[in-house]
Amino acid sequence: MLTAPDGSPISSFCFGAMQFGRGADLSAAQAMYADCRAAGINFFDTAHGYSGGLSEEWLGQLVRHERDRVFFATKLAAQGGSGRVNIQNQFRISQQRHGLESVDLLYLHRWDPETPLQETFEALAGLKAAGKIRHIGVSNFAAWQVMKSVRVAADFELRIVAIQPMYNLVKREAETEILPMARDQGIAVFPYSPLGGGLLTGKYRDGGQGRLTTDQIYSARYGESWMHDTAAALCEVAHEVGQSSSTLAVAWVAANPDITAPIISARSPEQLEQSLRAMGLKLGKDLHRRISALSRAPASATDRSEDPSPFAAVSVVE
Repeated sequence: MLTAPDGSPISSFCFGAMQFGRGADLSAAQAMYADCRAAGINFFDTAHGYSGGLSEEWLGQLVRHERDRVFFATKLAAQGGSGRVNIQNQFRISQQRHGLESVDLLYLHRWDPETPLQETFEALAGLKAAGKIRHIGVSNFAAWQVMKSVRVAADFELRIVAIQPMYNLVKREAETEILPMARDQGIAVFPYSPLGGGLLTGKYRDGGQGRLTTDQIYSARYGESWMHDTAAALCEVAHEVGQSSSTLAVAWVAANPDITAPIISARSPEQLEQSLRAMGLKLGKDLHRRISALSRAPASATDRSEDPSPFAAVSVVE
């Protein structure tokens, strides 16, 4: 079990600070941090590349006064590769920003096909031996890339404890191999984008603006018509049961027993409130099945009809 420095277990939800310094100013960042702490969240996530460093800087400022009670995660090597020099340089810069003596979880932000894994994990082992990091994780890795990394990490007496994949109602590819792999290996799963870049909030159905309309990457990622149909149908279900579609979307992700803690995020306290409500929401079996049926479940990795979906046996509360 992953714990904060004071030994308390990490919360069942994580707050991702990607919008700090981007969509959220310092005042909004401070308010959202306070709201998360009031809701019982002690797990916060950022990255070297977010907002030109402001995300790490602001989150570090918020965490420092209660460092032992907060689990602080960051990521590096999204750019520049996972070589020893880049890892050391980016970690040094990140540490100057957040001002913490160590981080609880350091992710490799993406797979680097050019750098030998031995070099990567030797560099990470050096940071761990120096007391700079407590745990190691990977983000945006395929299952085979995780397993290859697990093998090499063991040569340096390191263990990959967490993976951060994309996962939401319209992006369920993780169910095919990533979630079963993590379950088998005892790796914690902290998925990002439970709201699908804002698609599952329903705001685009009414002509709203956001990343899907201003960012080409997000518009392409969530551009298929069936995804928008799913978002519209989720809004109808949410209205019927008296919840927001944002709350249902996050609760659906959290209901998967292979998920350790979904990463929620927002640009304002008002947006965050809808995701925080999912912390106390348990989906009944009928509602859970109904929401799941709104989207396309991926085929099993072996594509055999007799193989059950990894999500088929999810345990929910009546």
